[in-house]
Amino acid sequence: MKVPVVKEILKANDRVADENRSRFDAAGVRVVNVMASPGAGKTSLILATAARLRGLRPGVIEGDVASSLDAETIAAHDIPVVQINTGGSCHLDAPMVQAALPHLPLQEIDLLFIENVGNLICPASYALGADLALVIGSVPEGHDKPYKYPGIFAKADVVLLNKADLVDVFAFDAEYFARGVRMVNPEVPIFIVSCRSGEGLEEWTAWLHQWLGAGAADEALAAAVAETAAAEVGPE
Repeated sequence: MKVPVVKEILKANDRVADENRSRFDAAGVRVVNVMASPGAGKTSLILATAARLRGLRPGVIEGDVASSLDAETIAAHDIPVVQINTGGSCHLDAPMVQAALPHLPLQEIDLLFIENVGNLICPASYALGADLALVIGSVPEGHDKPYKYPGIFAKADVVLLNKADLVDVFAFDAEYFARGVRMVNPEVPIFIVSCRSGEGLEEWTAWLHQWLGAGAADEALAAAVAETAAAEVGPE
């Protein structure tokens, strides 16, 4: 008798992730998988980013072991959101995301954030169908996280270091943090931000708009990105 192995489970997950990706593409939705440890500021970063998207329409899938606290926070800002409670699992998987999609108005969303369960290990192994893997570190966690959890930083398409306003309080070594990230992911963009003070958020969202524009799949999204970019530059 054959015993199922993790590799086969991941293959099955990848097949569903491909189905999710096809559905997102058909709806003209770009998707960001937001991964971080608990308390790193995933929800705050999503809200701070959404507030700077201007003409672009955000949506959110919230993943948590229990409760709907983060989803309620997102909904209070009039952003379409659906909650996934994993009931103990330390990550979201593609079938969970697929089950959530009928509850989202995908035709009214340009950029979908999937806030994964707070964890620096499990989420890195499960594709969801996202276009971009965003990993958030935070100053209070310490500057050694890329060295202790290299796998998730190796898979990141972009890395944000949040809570920069606390660098002095925690004697955080940003260069040491960045060096750890570069050891496993030499070319990944790194942005140092603070959702409380606003530091670095304009640079981050400018990069995000550029990424969206480069991968715009339809005229409506391309036009929205161009409109937002023009608004940021302002009149000449």
